[in-house]
Amino acid sequence: MLKNILQEQNPHWNGVSTAYAKREKFATLVRYLPLRHIITITGIRRCGKSTLAKTAIHHLIETGTNPKNILFVNLEQPYFLEFRHDATYLETIYEAYLKLLDPQGKIYVIFDEIQFFENWQVYIKSKYESSDIKFILTGSNSSMLSNDLGTLLTGRSLNIHLDTFSFGEFLDFQGIDYSDELARMCNKIATARAKEEYLRWGGFYEVFTVDDTLTKKEILTSYAKNILYRDIVPRYGIRNSESIERLFFYLIGNACTILNYTTLASTFALSDKSVKEYIGYFEETFLVARIDRFHTKPKERIKSMKKIYVKDNGFLQVVPKFSDNLGAALENSVFNLLSQKHTSLTYLRESVEVDFYADHTLYQVSYDIHDEKTKKRELSAFDAFKKEGETCKLITYETDDLLGEVEVVSFERAALTGETHGSTHPST
Repeated sequence: MLKNILQEQNPHWNGVSTAYAKREKFATLVRYLPLRHIITITGIRRCGKSTLAKTAIHHLIETGTNPKNILFVNLEQPYFLEFRHDATYLETIYEAYLKLLDPQGKIYVIFDEIQFFENWQVYIKSKYESSDIKFILTGSNSSMLSNDLGTLLTGRSLNIHLDTFSFGEFLDFQGIDYSDELARMCNKIATARAKEEYLRWGGFYEVFTVDDTLTKKEILTSYAKNILYRDIVPRYGIRNSESIERLFFYLIGNACTILNYTTLASTFALSDKSVKEYIGYFEETFLVARIDRFHTKPKERIKSMKKIYVKDNGFLQVVPKFSDNLGAALENSVFNLLSQKHTSLTYLRESVEVDFYADHTLYQVSYDIHDEKTKKRELSAFDAFKKEGETCKLITYETDDLLGEVEVVSFERAALTGETHGSTHPST
């Protein structure tokens, strides 16, 4: 049975090598492949981790690696369920592969969803130190980067974090050229349509490849529940699974707002401690992310009230809304854009608030600033916090402009040209 599974999961052994659409992180993966280090690919379920790993297979074969020297194993195959508590079974899988093919030379082993096996780190460390195997590991939980992994594999691993499709990747999939200013001008209408679709439904491949709205919502809901009931509830032994589901869907319905743990605890009849733990589990599985209020003292920043965002805009559509408001969708998408560029992203809040702050740059998000009152409100928030040497950027749905010292940047310009930091020029 095991040998049959390995043959099914490795069609490249028989000359079947599929070329996949390249993701932006593919270049990083190629750069890491010649190194001795273990490569870990982390990200939310269904974001494309397995596909990225299979792209590496195609690349290795194209550049001369014998297909039989590459082993790919999806560890969530039902057959492996009874062995998940025994990490030594990973060696059984590897030995079965050796007996099946007797590969010669350097071997590449890809374990997909490695966190499925308990204590996998111990086996990987042992194998890494005793053999010349290049490991690529994918996982849907940030515990892959936990203290245990850091201690056991310190200096031995390099991580690639993969999110759902970026706006640029989404345009590539749609065949919309944005490679230079002329292309962006020629494809302005197509880009505008794609932008609205992307802000509304996010970057899950299976979601944006179907047209029916109800089906999109059903797919996204199934993703969320799959993570809750396969990755969180059993892993942490949660008995009150109904409460954790209700809490999650409540949070995504209130994305881009400040969390009040006491209020949440009262609403869901939970303790403050449980609420914080549950939200931590949502973060570990890349469903949501929290940011701190900025403070010069690290301890105060840790103690500060958090703002919460979802890791893919599509989740915003699975909860009932009283208005079709793309304002929150824009802010959430800007958060995901900035969080990929900045390791320390915070918000500013006193009597007024600035949405994001990082690397001496203040970011405010406003869907539309044509109304003078709205424009004045957004600009005055900068005045309340800006210090000498800092930059102010106002990210909008479609406006590019320069208002005094404030750079106004449309979402597509920020997403496609990287002008969330650096010089911005108004459109002509």
